[in-house]
Amino acid sequence: MLPPHEPAPSPLTTMADGTVKQVSPITGTEVWTVPGRANRPIGGPATPPQSLDPAKHGAHCAFCERRYLDTPPEKSRLVRDGDAWRTLPALPAEDLDETVAEFRRIPNLFEILSFDYWRKNYGYEMPADAAARQSAYLATEAGREHVAGVVTQKLRASGDPDTTWDALGDAEREELARGFFAGGHDVVVARRHFTDGAETDADLAGSGTLTPEEHARYLSFTVAAMADLYAANRYARYVAVFQNWLRPAGASFDHLHKQLVAIDERGVQAEVELARLRANPNLFNEAAVNYAQYQNLVVAENDHAIAFAGFGHRYPTLEIYSRSASTKPWEHSAAELRAVSDLVHACHAATGPLVPSNEEWHHQAADVDEPMPWRIVLKWRVSTLAGFEGGTKIYLNTIDPWTLRDRVVDRLFALRDEGRVAAGMRIATEAHCRPNPLLYNPRLG
Repeated sequence: MLPPHEPAPSPLTTMADGTVKQVSPITGTEVWTVPGRANRPIGGPATPPQSLDPAKHGAHCAFCERRYLDTPPEKSRLVRDGDAWRTLPALPAEDLDETVAEFRRIPNLFEILSFDYWRKNYGYEMPADAAARQSAYLATEAGREHVAGVVTQKLRASGDPDTTWDALGDAEREELARGFFAGGHDVVVARRHFTDGAETDADLAGSGTLTPEEHARYLSFTVAAMADLYAANRYARYVAVFQNWLRPAGASFDHLHKQLVAIDERGVQAEVELARLRANPNLFNEAAVNYAQYQNLVVAENDHAIAFAGFGHRYPTLEIYSRSASTKPWEHSAAELRAVSDLVHACHAATGPLVPSNEEWHHQAADVDEPMPWRIVLKWRVSTLAGFEGGTKIYLNTIDPWTLRDRVVDRLFALRDEGRVAAGMRIATEAHCRPNPLLYNPRLG
């Protein structure tokens, strides 16, 4: 990565033989795309599709709707009654099967930073509302049995097959259960494992197979969880939000879910971005969106967001920027959230459910004074890093930004004609592409 004080080379340079050299103006990452590699097929099942067993409907993995008790106690769920949606907070174990959760917020069974991490390093204490919820949950027989089963499952998976809930003392039980009620690593799980009416295991339900309305609820439900994690832990400097789709992209289950992790650092990338942003407060307009527009890389826009084929990424990447003056997702209006969701959903739909991908959210950290726009990047995990990259820190990206744009734009037009993505977006040449479209920078007001 380049030091922030050194001028970056041109983000995109096409050599005489067709090699495209990319340098991210935000992070300094260097990437090459070599001719002849961009047209390789991507996605598709590794093995021939297998017919689904009807008896396993709703129970294919621990995230499925018939296996609510295989995961830690819910923090909340989003249910649907016709066209109406409502959030049900902290259901008792006895009521889990009374409704069908379209999306569930649950603690991660194997958190990155445990409750113990925050307690031992910062003196963090369990918030009163979380303590009350734990006490109420464990006060019923069904609640105790649920927590006992999950704790035993975790102990076995951690290499302790002999210890059970019954063998633990009260203090040990409370210690192991606390993370389920006051932890800072959550998972937002979608209802479907496979699409409605699926016949084979290739019919996975991904972000792009949701309707635009379902995806908007998925995104806003995640944003609410994000705000809640910040509010619950004053030592959290950043809440990382990401989605690993399919096992090659790091998913434990091929079941749609996002993860949220409260951490006590901003992260290396945020620090690099912040250093460059202090030197140029309009960095994300000038070096990202404006440049993408000048290079004809925009794939779609609407009134509150813009998406383009990214450059300087290790993998083919689509970037979706919020145009809002608000820099934190939970401060966005409903229209602004829906606009971001519609473009993220469209990019997933154009990608297809058989392409492994990472969705990463970036926003202004809690203790950062410089405004930074909320943006979401969608990375296609279609290549494997190898020795060349490790030795040179030059990464080989198999698809250059213009080829990525063409693939996605062609698909977006078809999806819009089929009514599978939001109708209000402007695709490719329909976009206005006006300079400085991001309003995060107060100097543009």
